[in-house]
Amino acid sequence: MTKEWFHHFHKDEHPFVNKAWEWIEKAEHRHEVRLTDFLDPRQAYVVSTLVNRTTQVKLHLSGGSDEAERKRAWIAPDYLHPAETDFSMCVLAVDAGEEGRALDHGDYMGAVLGLGLKRDKIGDIHVQESGCHYVIAQEVGDYLNLHLRQVHRIHVHTELLPLSELKPTTSKLEEMSFTVASLRLDALVGDVFKMSRAKALQPIKAGHCKVNWKEEPDPSTLLETGDLVSLKGYGRFKVMETEGMTKKGRIRIKIGRYC
Repeated sequence: MTKEWFHHFHKDEHPFVNKAWEWIEKAEHRHEVRLTDFLDPRQAYVVSTLVNRTTQVKLHLSGGSDEAERKRAWIAPDYLHPAETDFSMCVLAVDAGEEGRALDHGDYMGAVLGLGLKRDKIGDIHVQESGCHYVIAQEVGDYLNLHLRQVHRIHVHTELLPLSELKPTTSKLEEMSFTVASLRLDALVGDVFKMSRAKALQPIKAGHCKVNWKEEPDPSTLLETGDLVSLKGYGRFKVMETEGMTKKGRIRIKIGRYC
């Protein structure tokens, strides 16, 4: 790949771009098939952009449900077509009982990461009334089924299920409306997660904040309607709409915070 093509991507993404281009070249020249770990939407976009530079390679994505956010990519010569089983995914069903009503997405995420598992092996997490369904890479299924016994101090029971038994859920948004002086990243992060702008600067500059699944270390970045912001350890929110200006020149904004 020519160096000038890297200008389309942030420098922090270059290692992933190099790796993705290697997958594509092997599919085109060596007729190899590559099944990736779970990709976030930004990574899937990068791979899709690169695949579109060749006519001899096809990209197929699957995350277990129509609305899946995280998906595995199947990269192969254009004459091959995957079966659903080629994506090698299954469901880890977790039953937390009555106490599970108090658990949220972050609790379930923390439980698997606490077992030393990489985020790349976990797809979407579908939180239910008294448990959840994890979409996972099949190769880590037995490990998780054996070792996941507690979620945020609550004892749980687990079971491996075929992907066909997944019960998908949609994330709920808690709407918030307030006024801000500007649409700077640090200002909105501070307002949504109820911290001072000075405190918000630290995790942003440390690389713990992502905008549209892309790391954003610049606190002065201006957000727009539709942007999705995540802050490690706090959660994520979406800029739903701006609603004009107040008489004092502040911006009315509506935010959806993921529950």
